[in-house]
Amino acid sequence: MVIVNQTASQNAEEFGFKPGDIVQEWLWDDDVDDSIREKIENLTGQDLVDEDYDSAVDGVILWWRDGDDEDELSDTIVDAYAVLGDDGPLWVLTPKPGREGAASSSTVQSAAKTAGMNAATPITVSPDWNGIHLRAYGKGR
Repeated sequence: MVIVNQTASQNAEEFGFKPGDIVQEWLWDDDVDDSIREKIENLTGQDLVDEDYDSAVDGVILWWRDGDDEDELSDTIVDAYAVLGDDGPLWVLTPKPGREGAASSSTVQSAAKTAGMNAATPITVSPDWNGIHLRAYGKGR
């Protein structure tokens, strides 16, 4: 089981993206984990698009750090969800506890709730980043 999870993580499959998916990236900065970005691009076969992309997307990753405004996070989640087609995966990525910019999962959960979303338990997506999967209320997955 550990090997399967490790393989999924190495290939970014835990995000729920599929080959051909267009994945939009929000709040990119020079501290992001490029290995996560590369894994997603390798899985989908597509370059990540930024928040200025103006068509529907199949998935979203949103980089968020402690110290950023929680209300801004809620607004960004709403904006990101608005361009997300067919309720595709939406992930908030935060630095892990003990890392610079580490955010409390309760802060992300609160912002998600304000935006009308449920937040899953954080999972490790790289040595320095956790991922929190968000879903609109009433959507199972």
